Amino acid sequence: MASKKKLTIQTSKRYAIKITRSAFKADRLVYVAVANAKLKYPHGKSRIVYIGTTKAGARRIASSAAYRAPELLGLYGVKDLSFYIITCSTRQAVKTWQKLESGLILSFKYLYGEPPKCNKKGKNQKWKDELEYFTRNRLEAIIKHYS
Repeated sequence: MASKKKLTIQTSKRYAIKITRSAFKADRLVYVAVANAKLKYPHGKSRIVYIGTTKAGARRIASSAAYRAPELLGLYGVKDLSFYIITCSTRQAVKTWQKLESGLILSFKYLYGEPPKCNKKGKNQKWKDELEYFTRNRLEAIIKHYS
């Protein structure tokens, strides 16, 4: 009986997922998916492909990454994604993490002409009370930092 050829094992030079302590410091947070390549938008190019929010901390980010990976990695030129966490201080009776997400999406839309490629939220969204909680300059600075 002839022996079968052994299977080849390959390892990756880069990590698949990296989780840091900052992901576990807050449960209610906003996260930004950033691609390796800049994507075209009506008013410029940005590496941001998704802005999301969670009440479940890092667990939600990991599941969102796995769920959205085929869509995000299917975009032209995108080979890998990094997820960054953005938090803000709390205020009584206000879901500040949701206000922060809305503010970031609206700031992105203002700067680049449309929401990030994989965001469904934000296409018809208008400013409400987000600027009562955050300055427009700070929101835009965060978007520019990750773009």
